[in-house]
Amino acid sequence: MAYQRKRNKGESPKLDMTPMIDVVFQLLIFFVVTLKQEDILSKLSAARPAPSQDEKIKENPPDLLTIIVAPQGFLLNGRPMRKEELDRRIGEYAAISTTPMVVIKCTADSPHAFLVQALDICNKNKMTNLSIFSM
Repeated sequence: MAYQRKRNKGESPKLDMTPMIDVVFQLLIFFVVTLKQEDILSKLSAARPAPSQDEKIKENPPDLLTIIVAPQGFLLNGRPMRKEELDRRIGEYAAISTTPMVVIKCTADSPHAFLVQALDICNKNKMTNLSIFSM
C-alpha cells in the first residue's frame, strides 16, 4: 500500500509562533540572569597629578587691612615696614582680592608725603575700598 498524501484544500499552512516566543523569552531571561557585569568604574584611569611643591598655598586675605602712616614709616596690620615692603604686601593681597577694606590712619606728626605714597600704592594695586582717618 502506497502512502498517499492528503491534498490541501486551498488553505495555506500555518506555523504556530507561541512555542518559538516562549523559547526566546526563556533564553533572554537566562542571559540576563547569568550575565556578569564588568565594573566599568574600576577600569577608568583616575590617576591625578601630584600637587606642585613650588606652588604656595594662598590663604584668604583679611577683610580689613590697616595701614598706619607714622613719622618713621608705615605699619601694615601692626607690622612696621618700608615703602617697598608695603607695596609688595599690598600687591600680594590685591592678587588674591581687591575688595578688602583698607583703612589708612595718619598720625598728627606724619609727613603728608607718606600718606600720598600709601594712597599711590593702593591705587597702583587697584584697591578700591579705602578709608582715611587721622589719629
